[in-house]
Amino acid sequence: MKPVEPAVTLVRMSPDADELIASAAKLCYAGDTSEILRQDPQRAGDFVRMLKKIGHLSPIEHAVFTFYIEGVSRAMTHQLVRHRIASFSQRSQRYVGHADFDYVVPPRLRGRRVRVGDKEIDAVEYFRQTMELIADRYRSLNEALGDEGESSHEDARYVLPNACETKIFVTMNARELLHFFEERLCQRAQWEIRTVAEKMLSLIRGSCPAIFETAGPKCVRLGGCPEGKMTCGRFSEVRARYAPGG
Repeated sequence: MKPVEPAVTLVRMSPDADELIASAAKLCYAGDTSEILRQDPQRAGDFVRMLKKIGHLSPIEHAVFTFYIEGVSRAMTHQLVRHRIASFSQRSQRYVGHADFDYVVPPRLRGRRVRVGDKEIDAVEYFRQTMELIADRYRSLNEALGDEGESSHEDARYVLPNACETKIFVTMNARELLHFFEERLCQRAQWEIRTVAEKMLSLIRGSCPAIFETAGPKCVRLGGCPEGKMTCGRFSEVRARYAPGG
């Protein structure tokens, strides 16, 4: 068992995404389709930028991206799978034993203390001890259930924490990714999924600049925070960070 941090790998993406999107969009108005699959890369990129500007986003859905995400918690993936226009394949706690699970430690615990009886203990150490205790209870419950793999894992897993590390494949189209970034790069998004979103964007922004060069939290597109009293109060800083070349 050990603490882990998020890692994201771009497994696959639609090749020549700008040209693909341009072909799909131009087909809608093409009388002659003999050259529809032949798109100049530079002109295709400019065309995609124009599509985004006028809000004609359905052709962008043809570009697809697959990520492998590991070192994240179940708490994080419970948020991730709420994005419904996506495909997910996640490591199972039913088919895979978790007697020695890795775990994610919330960064805000660092430097804090927990009172235990008449003494104080470092919060991260207290968290580690808690994970060890849960793992021990999981092993005992799994043994009590016969330690028979799937049939015992499926009930012993009920004691596992949200901090338990998991791994997941995620496939999204470009339009849904833009929406995902708008929601999860917001400073009010939970820290772990925001970290993952940052890593995902960094992997694809340079490869598909016409699509993602202006990607960021929704306040950037809207020109201000829509959260009212719940705003982070850092709009200028956020806008500067996510501006092209920022």
